[in-house]
Amino acid sequence: MIWPDTITQKFKVKYPIIQAPMFGVSTPQMTAAAGKAGCLGSLALADLSTDQSAELIRETKKLTDQPFAVNIFVHDIPEITDSLKQQFFKAKQTITHLAKENNLEVDLPDLEDIKVKSYHEQLDVVIEEGCKILSFTFGNLDDESIQKLKENGVTLVGTCTSVEEALMLENSGIDVICVQGIEAGGHRGTFDAENIPMIGGMTLLSEVYDHVKVPLIYAGGIYNGKTLRAAKELGAQGFQVGSILLASQESALKPFEKEGLSRVVEKDIVLTRSFSGRYARGIRNKFIENMEASGDILPYPYQNKLTNELRKVSKALQNTDFVSIWAGQSIHQYSYLSTEQILNQLIADVEGI
Repeated sequence: MIWPDTITQKFKVKYPIIQAPMFGVSTPQMTAAAGKAGCLGSLALADLSTDQSAELIRETKKLTDQPFAVNIFVHDIPEITDSLKQQFFKAKQTITHLAKENNLEVDLPDLEDIKVKSYHEQLDVVIEEGCKILSFTFGNLDDESIQKLKENGVTLVGTCTSVEEALMLENSGIDVICVQGIEAGGHRGTFDAENIPMIGGMTLLSEVYDHVKVPLIYAGGIYNGKTLRAAKELGAQGFQVGSILLASQESALKPFEKEGLSRVVEKDIVLTRSFSGRYARGIRNKFIENMEASGDILPYPYQNKLTNELRKVSKALQNTDFVSIWAGQSIHQYSYLSTEQILNQLIADVEGI
């Protein structure tokens, strides 16, 4: 196969394959390993503080001299109203009761203890640290931020889950669009947190290709040469992979979480707002079932902050019923090899067809 060269030239990498920024899974080591394979590594910064963001960027720079993207969340922050306060109290009660029933000792925060921040401070870190590729999800950057980043030579990669979102990104001057299919593991990049488009990835990619002119990266269900080539035929110039790296040596998942992946069947993979308040695709467990049944789910980021302690305690106890293990719809044998080896195998598979 002749690889598309638009993305490789823009990102200065050998192959137009992007390691997905999976917060809580991807690591500086994974980012560096992707670079060794000639692909673009991605460093997930999510909504971390400026100090934490700078520390991770510097750690990654020590591990690689190859280009890599940094990824942030650009979500809206819901206003704290009386209604939200009541919702929070009820959700905290539900989770506390559920934890106690399952012998989990957790100390959940009160609403006033939760600190939330916008992405704007992170942008200063991105510029100060000399990062030249910024990808983002959950919405679009504001016009002032876009101008500021472009003035500092930063290439911008936005995430869409619909044609409408793709057009919004293109019209605001975003350089590259990542088309995220419904098959993709982890959080949906949808602008509207509660109303997600349910369109299949390949159909969406084809439609977005017909409506925009900027280069497209496709994410969702790519796990071998055939699935990657299918995305290429529908117009993708770049290919983002995440789930195939979940069990890799550099993955931050614990051994018990990686082992859980090996037992997954199709019906176990669900979309849920239970852990974070935004729809994400992962493995069904007791927490998801109980929270979905209760309906006591806060908007992001408050649900995410509220459940953080529960997930930490459960991870320490190796309790899969109360941790979030995100995975896509493509069920396959999850490799324990290094990220570099997995990506090299994918490249060889693509070129061998």
